[in-house]
Amino acid sequence: MSTIDLNNPPPHHQYNVSIEREETSGERRVRLFKDVALFSVAIGFVVAIVWLCYRTVVSASATAEEKKWAMSVLSAVTGGIVGYLVRK
Repeated sequence: MSTIDLNNPPPHHQYNVSIEREETSGERRVRLFKDVALFSVAIGFVVAIVWLCYRTVVSASATAEEKKWAMSVLSAVTGGIVGYLVRK
């Protein structure tokens, strides 16, 4: 095994040293709960927006302008979801 003198690193090399605190199981549970709660709220809002737009599009009493607005929102939501999935 070779050793590297950190006071004199090889040419064109860098080194980083970091100290990180270990996450406890309680902290992990809280972090995961917050992540799931935030994700659930976000999904809920998206579903509510899509539902309202869909109801507007199929409504007989909605004006042409309202239906146009609802279709624009549905297109934006669909494009955002597809873009997110393709990027992943």
